[in-house]
Amino acid sequence: MSKAGSVFLYLGTYPSEAEAQADYAVVKDLHALGAVGGYDAAVVTKDIEGKVHVNKDETSTRRGTWGGIVAGAVVGVLFPPAVLASAVVGGAVGGVGGHLWKGMSRSDVKELGELIDSGEAALIIVGESQIEEAIEKAELKAVKHLAKELNVKPEELEAEIAKAAQTL
Repeated sequence: MSKAGSVFLYLGTYPSEAEAQADYAVVKDLHALGAVGGYDAAVVTKDIEGKVHVNKDETSTRRGTWGGIVAGAVVGVLFPPAVLASAVVGGAVGGVGGHLWKGMSRSDVKELGELIDSGEAALIIVGESQIEEAIEKAELKAVKHLAKELNVKPEELEAEIAKAAQTL
């Protein structure tokens, strides 16, 4: 279990985008009920050509200032630009991605990036430590999953996000 005041990353894989979206809906419902604190999330699909597509839900009120930047930055760290089907990793998320990159080991990045196979979908959730317990209790339906505590302080990440938001 993550220690308080840390950043938590969850990546689960699913046979289809619909199944990943169903678990994403569970997380949004937990947030609406107050069981999950601040977070950012995205459903990612990898097509049969190996291109990665990011499906964001920007209308959800998650972690105030994170506003979609953090999940996009994680995608940018895990997948090389050559496999991204869209320009999800622009200058605004570049600095945040660099900060997240420093919080993960090379083996973590490799392991997480290799978790999703072509034709599959993934749910990426990044949040403060309290989201980990809620996700464990929710028993999400991922076929495979990894959960990592990142060596990043939430307040440092927030400062990097605030800088990125100014460039948008």
